[in-house]
Amino acid sequence: MARAIIIDGKAQADALRGRVAAEVARLKAEHGLQPGLAVVLVGEDAASAIYVRSKGEQSLAAGMHSVTHRLPATATQGDLLAQVERLNGDPAIHGILVQLPLPAGIDSGAILAAIDPDKDVDGLTTVNAGRLASGQAGLVSCTPLGCLILLREILGDLTGKRAVVVGRSILVGRPVAQLLLGADCTVTIAHSKSRDLPAICREADILVAAVGVAQMVRGDWIKPGAAVIDVGINRVPFRDPVKAAQGKTKVVGDVAFAEACEVAGWITPVPGGVGPMTVACLLQNTVTAAKRLHGLA
Repeated sequence: MARAIIIDGKAQADALRGRVAAEVARLKAEHGLQPGLAVVLVGEDAASAIYVRSKGEQSLAAGMHSVTHRLPATATQGDLLAQVERLNGDPAIHGILVQLPLPAGIDSGAILAAIDPDKDVDGLTTVNAGRLASGQAGLVSCTPLGCLILLREILGDLTGKRAVVVGRSILVGRPVAQLLLGADCTVTIAHSKSRDLPAICREADILVAAVGVAQMVRGDWIKPGAAVIDVGINRVPFRDPVKAAQGKTKVVGDVAFAEACEVAGWITPVPGGVGPMTVACLLQNTVTAAKRLHGLA
């Protein structure tokens, strides 16, 4: 059997950003509407700062209105709630994203609950989760949305396919399962307590690994020809003893990539697979929110 086709998430994200930029230009020209994204960063977490900067750069490159609000690590929950309320009422802002994780002492759940669901471009509010579960139009969490876009790009119509999602988190596992169900797949959500997990995975035409355990899904867990979407981002030591002794690590997914390539039909690499789609989907969600808020969708 031929080796798996590697799904190029970067190329797909570039294409999606191009479509977003074209739609932003159309909205400006035809309706005088410039979609606006506000990102709120609390504290000085280095990884979060890099991620926020990337979001700002990409939204500006797409022609959107983009603002970043930086609050000090000493900001209180009340300070952050007040910032969210200001953005909820700002007509130039159509998408609000509060960068997680938040500093100790701030209740993330309370902050997310304060975001206007129609501006919740990260798709994390309970309202948007409920909309997704009940089949109503809402804003969908960016990583699961990216998974669905990649699957439709490689497989086309997903109707009737057997999908297995390994992982039941509210960030990825549950919403991606709901999206696949909405695409008329037959969906199983598996997890650490599932009996004979390898056998469940072998039934899948579509296997989504989102469990957060490095290389847990082995090659012999995969149905020949299946589409494998690896959402995992795990840092592990290098096998090279010199690099390991230096404390160097590398990023791997939840799937044993080399083994899986010998069995799967398609597979996302880590990095370079699902990851690049996340910010691109954030931009798409912001455009979607702007259109809905202005009665254009």
